[in-house]
Amino acid sequence: MSHGLAENHRRSVDAASSADELLTLLETRRSVAMTLLTDPGPSKDQLRRMLTIAARVPDHGALQPWRFIVLDGEARKHASERLAPIFAAENEAMEPAQREKFTGVISRLLTHAPLIVVVVSRTDPAMRIPAWEQDLSAGAVCMNLLHAAHALGFAGTWLTGCAAYSAAAHRLLGITASEKVAGIVYIGTAKEVPADRKRPDIDAIVTRWIPDRPQFDRGDGAVLD
Repeated sequence: MSHGLAENHRRSVDAASSADELLTLLETRRSVAMTLLTDPGPSKDQLRRMLTIAARVPDHGALQPWRFIVLDGEARKHASERLAPIFAAENEAMEPAQREKFTGVISRLLTHAPLIVVVVSRTDPAMRIPAWEQDLSAGAVCMNLLHAAHALGFAGTWLTGCAAYSAAAHRLLGITASEKVAGIVYIGTAKEVPADRKRPDIDAIVTRWIPDRPQFDRGDGAVLD
């Protein structure tokens, strides 16, 4: 084999190996509960790289209808402590003991992982791009962020919860009335990786369109009306 052919073969093998590693990464990523995340978290450079990857998503019209709010260090504690009275005030009808319990939970809400990234959806309904497509782009940002964290050796989980839907919590975090929280992403090092959960049966959720017929071939020979 000539040197040129040998080099091309090596590159092909390397590319196949890299592709297989990437596919394995995508096949094995799973969410880890926020209470199972601990130090260390990403470095400043790792965080910048993760956010850069997160922002590399389909974005019809190049609107960038999303942004990030980063909480780390003591900011996580201060934000959590200020969220607690907001929760208590918004849940006065809750049974007192239960409200006290959950207020305590909220007071520690953002402290479980070393890094919290709030993905903010800033959909503009006045744009020609449908608002739904802008919202989907923000969701893709959350997913890319999790994949980037996993690729760098960290773990994470994508949550919402009361802080994502409370107007007072939004004001605390600097989220405007026209914005929404697409996700609160917790990132850190997994204390332990839980066993994989049951995944979808692909054959059960895939249909094949058949021209000129009102039925769909599910792919396994069965035809759905």
